[in-house]
Amino acid sequence: MGIPNIGIPGLIIILVITLIIFGPKKLPEIGAAFGQTLSEFKRSANSIMSDDSSSTEVNKEKDTKENQ
Repeated sequence: MGIPNIGIPGLIIILVITLIIFGPKKLPEIGAAFGQTLSEFKRSANSIMSDDSSSTEVNKEKDTKENQ
């Protein structure tokens, strides 16, 4: 399933609809909130990925020590 590729025309349409709904005064606030949310999501995803790779390395080391 997933999100299809939007492209430039789709982004422009989304921006125009957002501008019509919220108005030009609220648009910077919405953009800042979206940016903060996106950066927090990326930070969390990177943290999860690094935790997962760390636990995988520890498990491999344990298996190696047990097999010796």
